[in-house]
Amino acid sequence: MKSYPIAKSRRVRSTPYTSRIENQGVTAYTVYNHMLLPAAFGSLEESCDHLKKNVQVWDVSAERQVEISGHDSAKLIQLMTCRDLSKSKIGRCYYCPIIDENGNLVNDPVILKLAEDRWWVSIADSDVIFFAKGLASGNKFDVKIFEPIVDILAVQGPKSFDLMEKVFGEKIKELKFFGFDYFTFNGAKHLIARSGWSKQGGFEIYVENTDSGLKLYDHLFEIGKEFNVRPGCPNLIERIESGLLSYGNDFDNNDNPFQCGFDKYIDLETDINFLGKDKLKKIKEKVAQCLDVVGMAAMAGRKPSQLSGGQQQCIAIARALVAEPSILLVDEPTGNLDSKNGDQVMALLAQLNKNGSTIVMVTHDSRYSRCANRQIQLLDGKIVTEQVMPQVVQGVA
Repeated sequence: MKSYPIAKSRRVRSTPYTSRIENQGVTAYTVYNHMLLPAAFGSLEESCDHLKKNVQVWDVSAERQVEISGHDSAKLIQLMTCRDLSKSKIGRCYYCPIIDENGNLVNDPVILKLAEDRWWVSIADSDVIFFAKGLASGNKFDVKIFEPIVDILAVQGPKSFDLMEKVFGEKIKELKFFGFDYFTFNGAKHLIARSGWSKQGGFEIYVENTDSGLKLYDHLFEIGKEFNVRPGCPNLIERIESGLLSYGNDFDNNDNPFQCGFDKYIDLETDINFLGKDKLKKIKEKVAQCLDVVGMAAMAGRKPSQLSGGQQQCIAIARALVAEPSILLVDEPTGNLDSKNGDQVMALLAQLNKNGSTIVMVTHDSRYSRCANRQIQLLDGKIVTEQVMPQVVQGVA
């Protein structure tokens, strides 16, 4: 795919640090929240290796904030997310899937509790501010919602702790993971969180004072020379290796939090009120029903690596059944299974067919092909024979 330069405009904003990172050799941008986000500084492989061993400073100003404050701010925040925040504490960050009335994901931000009546929603790439304003207006909540001028610098990598201690003092090392506090640089206070979009450890500096932020940016590179500091950005290789999902890339508004493995952030048993709660309850109940249908209810808490090949095939069928398909396409469902597990899978498919689902199966096993009531044989992509079988075989001969 050919590459083209991005034309800067009011629709695609630059950041306070754009001129600096361009002087430092940024080689690619992406657009995130209508703002330029550096995507590469040369080789992704080399940058990933450097990140794992040293320290990088990232311009992640594109990670915008939605500030929600006022008497009903906690009600609105809770309405937006399926995570129970009733016991949330000031000075903590919370990873919170935001969902709509259908139980589908709108965003997966980190939410910072600044005060009992003041929150920052540190958003991924979507216009959450309009979603929040719509909910507030429809529910007549007493809140103020706006985008504050906050331009984040991320300091990531194993040597980030040494660099940040040099700049902000020993107290910075007392920050717990997903905790935040205020630290002073050049006479200006900066909120700093022990967080970041990598698994290498680090911090995010929420810069509200642009002049101080620019001086801080330069100072980090000057002081960081002894730690082999470099400019960087969220690294695609490191993200995939670390299992960090990206809204808009790995999932979007067509997916629900269960599908993305966010189960531990879904609180359905408490009495909190959030959008899409009834939908998520129905999805959970449907999953339980489908696991029971395939005889895998007892395996609900297991990881794939803890299941046999036959069990994994049954789970795959259960996953397909959740969507209640009228037609189920299965490609070599007994492949790599012994005869016992293969027979189990075929018996399950036969039962699903009896219950009304059409099964279209591709198989090289003639024993299992006899279970069909219509059989088409192919050779080199061409139909060789087509026949209607006298009856559906219930089970395996």
